Amino acid sequence: MERALRRDRLLLVALISTLFLLAGLYTLLGLGMEMTALQMTAMRDMRDMPGMATPGAWSAGHALLVFLMWWVMMVAMMLPSVAPTVLLNAALRRHAGQAQAVPAISAAFLGGYLAVWAGFSLIATLTQWALEARGIVSATMMTLIDTLPGGLVLIAAGAFQFTPLKAACLTQCRDPIRFLTDRRRPGVTGAFRMGMDHGTYCLGCCWFLMALLFVGGIMNLYWIVGLAAFVAVEKLAPQGARIARVTGAALILWGAVVVIRSL
Repeated sequence: MERALRRDRLLLVALISTLFLLAGLYTLLGLGMEMTALQMTAMRDMRDMPGMATPGAWSAGHALLVFLMWWVMMVAMMLPSVAPTVLLNAALRRHAGQAQAVPAISAAFLGGYLAVWAGFSLIATLTQWALEARGIVSATMMTLIDTLPGGLVLIAAGAFQFTPLKAACLTQCRDPIRFLTDRRRPGVTGAFRMGMDHGTYCLGCCWFLMALLFVGGIMNLYWIVGLAAFVAVEKLAPQGARIARVTGAALILWGAVVVIRSL
């Protein structure tokens, strides 16, 4: 049993790591976009470039590319924090005598989790499209053009860290054993629904943090890596819940400074 568990763990870690690396490379290279994430990070002080297409005038192909950019970026950012739950679920299934179904169940769980983030990515894409068309988000750098809205988003994201919704969702994310026990469903379809449930809690915990990408730049690598690291810390670290509140206070203070300077 121990050898089988180690084999499952190594296989799942290898597969999740591969998916993470592929998602990271896609995000880094910005495949199909006008500039790579490296270029956009280096040129983060730019706004719209002269001669470019009308902001918000997206083709269907461009909209699809932006959606993929968001979704793959979410995959790269969220996989590190969900990996322990996927591994624990696989171990519990094997202990329950479902060894043959572990690969399919693990894939279904992860698929359900990522499906929730696909839904978020669709909403984020439509939001970006609408804000760009109204001249609020830069078409070139994919960031809020004025500092005042950015400051307000920082304050709102900080305040969200203290809400009951944040606390309830973070509790579920920080206690995978409780989640897997309370939400356990049989079969592959049940695993997919469990993944969606876990993804929903994760989304409820992190969606406002992801909105900060509009402040720092949707393809700004500093913000992408920083937010991914923070999400992992608040979910996995022993003092994660306290770190979330301290960060919330820091965001409120930062946002207040930005708002005062912009007035």
